[in-house]
Amino acid sequence: MIYLDYQATTPLAPEAFDAMVPLLRDQFANPHSAHRPGRAAAAQVEVARDEIARLLPPGGRLIFTSGATEALNIAIQGAPPGGIVTIATEHAAVLDTAEAMRRQGRDVTILPVDNDGFVDMDAARAAIRPGVALVAAMLVNNEIGVIQPTAALARLARDAGALFLCDAVQGYGRVPIPDGCDMIAISAHKIHGPKGVGGLWLRDGVRPAPLLHGGGQEAGLRSGTLSPALCAGFGVAARLMRERADADRTHVESLASLARLALPDWSLNGSATHRYPGNLNLRRDGIDGARLLSYCRNVAFSLGSACASGSGRPSHVLRALGLTDAQARGSVRIGFGRYTTPDEVERAARALNEAAAAQAAP
Repeated sequence: MIYLDYQATTPLAPEAFDAMVPLLRDQFANPHSAHRPGRAAAAQVEVARDEIARLLPPGGRLIFTSGATEALNIAIQGAPPGGIVTIATEHAAVLDTAEAMRRQGRDVTILPVDNDGFVDMDAARAAIRPGVALVAAMLVNNEIGVIQPTAALARLARDAGALFLCDAVQGYGRVPIPDGCDMIAISAHKIHGPKGVGGLWLRDGVRPAPLLHGGGQEAGLRSGTLSPALCAGFGVAARLMRERADADRTHVESLASLARLALPDWSLNGSATHRYPGNLNLRRDGIDGARLLSYCRNVAFSLGSACASGSGRPSHVLRALGLTDAQARGSVRIGFGRYTTPDEVERAARALNEAAAAQAAP
């Protein structure tokens, strides 16, 4: 099986696995217990917290969560009273939570994007005004890889007196996180860490209202017993992202160039320049992506977000770019990274091209 679905999840780094095993098997104490084994487990959590924070801005603190969805929910539901502004191409964890806030009486504005997937900055300037409490934007889009002008949006939020939430799930460790963020959501399993753990970075002085109540863990913002093993795996994965940044970037850029050459009859969805190269969302006229996925049984790719790809509906991200339903359904997303080989990209491209040609044949 050739795995090309790195935006849905990444393979677990062997080093992260090795760090987790002792904490699952031998050092199993509750990190919130006061005895010596508990303190030892807590120390492992703090080592991981410090390592993850090295890829985040200074002047803040990281709280562990079960993943980015929980982090985004804490940030959005726990924001001060006022309006919410976000973008039409955001992840469902943002859009659906914002819609839930709308049903509770909050004013919610969804900003449009252009054909390349960039937010309409004129609409943003008109919407981000005093009275808005929160602006939420994704750094790197999970479906099309486009890098949004988050620094500019953060400045607009600051000038309006609003908090700026950055969904950095796809960008953390890969592209610089802009200055001006008040809250940042990240996830371990997108950077070769384990599933089931993520984080919410909070600038000093920012304190959203907690969603969970109980033991008061994580500075009272996220009650519940932490898993030292998951935290440690996250920490090691973050360290590897930092140490291997240049090598990973060069490798991914070379794979992207190879893929584009090997898929000449496919058009790129989203900007060709301001994007993370490890995410290619491609379309071909007359193709049904679901049939293609069924045909290419030995290649793991996707039709968009893993959270929504089973719904049967055209991608809301591609529709926001102005694509027709047919174009959106004729699009596929291939994602690759550290452990992908050039040979795998070439073999996958051949399979996609052969399947597309067979589907288009009369």
